[in-house]
Amino acid sequence: MTPTQLNTEQLIELCKTGNQSAQLEIYNRYYKAMYNTSYRIVKNSFEAEDIMQDSFLTAFTKLESLKDVKIFGAWLKRIVINNSIYHYKKNNKNREVPLDDLLYKIEDNSNGIESDYEFTNLKAQQVLNTMKTLKDNYRIALTLNLIEGYDYEEICEIMNVSNANCRTLISRAKESLRQKLQTATA
Repeated sequence: MTPTQLNTEQLIELCKTGNQSAQLEIYNRYYKAMYNTSYRIVKNSFEAEDIMQDSFLTAFTKLESLKDVKIFGAWLKRIVINNSIYHYKKNNKNREVPLDDLLYKIEDNSNGIESDYEFTNLKAQQVLNTMKTLKDNYRIALTLNLIEGYDYEEICEIMNVSNANCRTLISRAKESLRQKLQTATA
C-alpha cells in the first residue's frame, strides 16, 4: 500500500518509525495550509516558507510527544503559529506599538449575507488586503481570531497579553479595519 492511500493516523505511525515517504506524504497534505498560516502572521513569503519547514522538522522530531495522532493537524498548526509569532517578535523587537487608552464600541451594521458569490469573494479579498495594512499587532490578533479561529484565551496565551488587553486589542483592530474599509469604499 502506498503512502497516498493511507489515512493520516497510519502515516503518523509510520513517521514515528522514520519512514521518509510517509513524512513526505504528511508534508504534501499539510504544507499549503501551514504556509498560509505562517504567511498571515509574518507577511513575508520566504520567511513563512522557512518557518513552515522548521515547524515540520520540529513536528517530525517530536512526534513521540504527541499523545493522540488524531489531533496532529491542530498540533502542527500550533507549532507553526508559535514559530511564526516568535520570528515576528524577533524581527520586530524595537517596533512595539502601545495600546491606546480609549475603548471603542463595536456595532454591526451589516444588512445580511450577500448572495452574489463574485461580490462576496471580492469583498473578502478586499478585507484580507486591508488587513495587511493594519498595525502588526492588530493584524496578528485579527488573523488569529477571525481567520484561524482561536478564542480570546488562546490569543492571550499566544500573544502574551492579559484577557482585557486581548479583548481591547481585537475590538480596536476591528474598528481600525472597519474604518479603513469605509474609506476605501467611499
